[in-house]
Amino acid sequence: MARTGRSTTEVTERRSPVLRRRELGAMLRALRTEAGLTVEQVAESLLCSPSKVSRLETGHRGASARDIRDLSDLYQVDPAQREHLTELARESKAHGWWQPYGLQYETYVGLETEAASISDYESGVVPGLLQTPDYARVIHESGMPKPSPAVIEQQIEVRLVRQAALMREEPLPPRLEAIMDEAVLHRPVGGPKVMGAQIGRVIEVCELPNVIVRVLPFAVGAHPALDSTFILLEFEEPVPGVVYVEGLVGHLLLERAQDVQRYQQVFERLRTTSLDEQKSLDLMSSMRASYLKA
Repeated sequence: MARTGRSTTEVTERRSPVLRRRELGAMLRALRTEAGLTVEQVAESLLCSPSKVSRLETGHRGASARDIRDLSDLYQVDPAQREHLTELARESKAHGWWQPYGLQYETYVGLETEAASISDYESGVVPGLLQTPDYARVIHESGMPKPSPAVIEQQIEVRLVRQAALMREEPLPPRLEAIMDEAVLHRPVGGPKVMGAQIGRVIEVCELPNVIVRVLPFAVGAHPALDSTFILLEFEEPVPGVVYVEGLVGHLLLERAQDVQRYQQVFERLRTTSLDEQKSLDLMSSMRASYLKA
């Protein structure tokens, strides 16, 4: 698969078709609710299956021009709102910058691209949005089965494009709050030189006004996410938040409101038990110094 050769500025300025589908779906669900109709009633009116209506409302299916026309007529949508729905449907069919890479987690990347807030808890590695290329390369090289060098370099390129969003001016960059288990600092991924540079990179990124990194110390002992890692993405209204959970055999995107709320509560608990920002920076600086002396 060829490299795109596009600048990070160019690719991160494009609107995400994944988020457009979810925004459109949220609006369609709200319109149906306001109209006092059930999914089954809408499906009967449109001569389609209830599952199609549900998938349109969750953003798992793109809407055609005919879908927008029929739903707008059914919900008695005014011309201005009808035009907005039509534009969202059009934008939802665009190609995202990440699609040429053939990522297994492209839906997540499409959502992360326009997230207003990213809450990331990592128990074993530095959060992906903060990783240096050398650190990320070592992690990919340790995978089973081991990816080819070309695939690894593509994965690193994708990571760098994603990271660029933290420093963009327009649209506003996402607010990243990352919590790392203290074990992340002690695991010498790639050796002292790589770790020293990696921790230095985290400290540097913490200077951005939209980035906060905290360390969850060993002294906390057991906690609600002891056997888990997760990323919580939240968006501007009306798009609901999602939780991304990644594991050895795959990944999950949790969308139910009760699941998102549960992870929000867990992240809040981790936040209150972690070191504050300054103490976290002090610990990271101390660990960086020890690696640089090794």
